[in-house]
Amino acid sequence: MISVDAALEQLFALVSPVSMEPVPIAAANGRVLAQDVNTSRNQPPFAASAMDGYAVDATAVAAGVTFRVIGEAAAGHRFDGSAGPGDAVRIFTGAPLPDGTDRVVIQEDVSRDGDQITIHEGFDERAYVRPAGADFTAGAMLGAPRLLTPSDIALLAAMNIPNVPVRRKPIIAIIPTGDELVQPGEAPGPDQIIASNSYGLAALVENLGGTARLLPIARDTVPALTLAFDLAAEADLIVTIGGASVGDHDLVGDVAETLGLERSFYKIAMRPGKPLMAGRMRDAAMIGLPGNPVSAMVCGHVFLAPVIRKMLGLGAAPAPREGHTLAKAVGPNGPREHYMRAVCDTSGVTIFDRQDSALLSVLAKANCLAIRPINDPARSAGDEIDIIRI
Repeated sequence: MISVDAALEQLFALVSPVSMEPVPIAAANGRVLAQDVNTSRNQPPFAASAMDGYAVDATAVAAGVTFRVIGEAAAGHRFDGSAGPGDAVRIFTGAPLPDGTDRVVIQEDVSRDGDQITIHEGFDERAYVRPAGADFTAGAMLGAPRLLTPSDIALLAAMNIPNVPVRRKPIIAIIPTGDELVQPGEAPGPDQIIASNSYGLAALVENLGGTARLLPIARDTVPALTLAFDLAAEADLIVTIGGASVGDHDLVGDVAETLGLERSFYKIAMRPGKPLMAGRMRDAAMIGLPGNPVSAMVCGHVFLAPVIRKMLGLGAAPAPREGHTLAKAVGPNGPREHYMRAVCDTSGVTIFDRQDSALLSVLAKANCLAIRPINDPARSAGDEIDIIRI
């Protein structure tokens, strides 16, 4: 058995960032920026009013001073003329400052009588002008790699970038295996269960920015598994679920090897998820996950998620860890690193008593995995523990 860290190193070596594709800016949210993007414009492109008021020459502003209003400027409609020292232009937020003006006296600080305004005592001395290029200037860059957020999309739009270079979504083929499985909605036989791992992992893949290709259940026969691998041939990553152990009906590894799998490792010193294998097969990487539902999902968070992030160009790094205090005591850990289902809230980390790798109801209640190192001694309430958010 190898360690979790060693397994991640070998998994990262199996994959590379996928290619780039341009997408319309409206479709870029949640995608990964693949190359730096530069703008050729200033934002704002002109000095603009930050408030409704009157644009004037700053040197002429004083309490009691009167200005003659000579026109109006609104957002998208500049004042075409030029203002002299005693002139004012009625201006609204976002409008370009007229020539001859360099400050805005807000409307609350003046009295108007016809085409004349008079500045009040105690007026606000701020200029209320947004200088040209105050947000960004021509040549400004949004750097890659970057997981694009709604705020980034707004910035790219302001930069006048209609098409955004992003990493394409890696295609992840998911192959559930086992004679015991039927699809949700079907009537299971007396010895069968509903396939759940494949749907949970497909949702995880989609949340991570990949495209999940959910293949039919492969039965425990060589022809069925061979067909499943053929159906996954164009994927960037093949994920099998179940059949990766050493039982008489666990055929995934043997069939994969006949199809060219170059195995990197098999078995990891962790709970849950010990029977996990990986390698390269044809033009794709392959990860063989255990069949127990919780084991498959935990391995999805610990291994599949970091691999997909590398494929998206976000670097090779384990799932982020956070340090928190235990809300209640836990007993000692054994010879494998244990990823325990837990809840992290304002009281600290509470590890569930039931940790069986088949209990999806417990996993659904958890919002994190509490990580127990190999041979970790008993811990008391208040001790610090690392978690992975799920």
